[in-house]
Amino acid sequence: MIGRKAPASRISDIVGRRRPLIAGSVAFAASGLLCALSTGVGELVVTRFVQGVAAAAGMVLARAVITDRFQGHDVPRHIALLGQILCVAPVVAPVVGGGIMSVWSWRAVFLALCVFGLLLTVAVIVWVPETLAPQRRHRAGPAGTFRSMARLARHRRFLGNTLVLGLTSAALFAYISGSSFVFERIHGLSTGTYAGIFAVNSVGQLLAGTVFSRLARHVRVNTLLTVSVVAAMTGALAQVLFTALAGEDLAASWITQLVTVSAFGVSVPATISLGQNLGRTAPGAASALLGGLQFLFGAVASCLVGVFGETSSLPMGLIMLIALALAALCLVTLVRPWDGHGEVDAH
Repeated sequence: MIGRKAPASRISDIVGRRRPLIAGSVAFAASGLLCALSTGVGELVVTRFVQGVAAAAGMVLARAVITDRFQGHDVPRHIALLGQILCVAPVVAPVVGGGIMSVWSWRAVFLALCVFGLLLTVAVIVWVPETLAPQRRHRAGPAGTFRSMARLARHRRFLGNTLVLGLTSAALFAYISGSSFVFERIHGLSTGTYAGIFAVNSVGQLLAGTVFSRLARHVRVNTLLTVSVVAAMTGALAQVLFTALAGEDLAASWITQLVTVSAFGVSVPATISLGQNLGRTAPGAASALLGGLQFLFGAVASCLVGVFGETSSLPMGLIMLIALALAALCLVTLVRPWDGHGEVDAH
């Protein structure tokens, strides 16, 4: 899924957004059916990989469609809405999946994804118009789009926002992959109690995204990004210090993680908004670079959390803190938020 984000956006800069979105939705539904009909583990892995590739099209192209359709302060507002949906999904999906598994077999989960993919296809056909006018498409083919991506990667401010997004996402994925271990194994909570804590933290992220969408009309997005990175790093630092100095404490872990995760509700839409504004000449390529690095860093962080032992929450906290410290470094040296690049009034 990670490595396939860029092709979908490259194609969309050439042929438009609508056709790749429809193709991705159809492929998602079809691969869900194939997953349900799989007869072996190898076949399931392959079909599930195809489904991940298809899902990536929608995740990346949604950002490009927002950049095509909206201008000014409407861009961060709608990017924040998209982020809020992504916050809700990790809470709702396990509940729905668990409910299906409690009544039917695992195959029913993929049949449900197939139905969901069909509904998405209908929704795209009915409600999503083509947002990239023919005159704005790259006619030089894939080579021209690769050149656009290379040009964006050399843009210091765009690269800075991309790295900040990737590194904050690394911290977020470290939390997602490690929090169940911390709360269930170290603190001895039940699966249901942990789900409640995870839901509360996700609500915090959701509310922070709502605040961002409202403040973005009146406060510079660069300022909001700076505050969110500082808040996230402060939460991660507090978690590490509490654990190192006072030992494992349930309340301290929950509160510090709530602060950090809530800050992601601002930092993620802020970096995407600034990045898409800076890459407005090639929004599909910009979305591909932003999304690709976001999930690449997230995947690496998720793997690292499980490598450094199972007797302490320090590995997860340290990975989150290091990622956020590097994000702050990129913010200061590359983004330079006080210059205001990527703001609505900077165009």
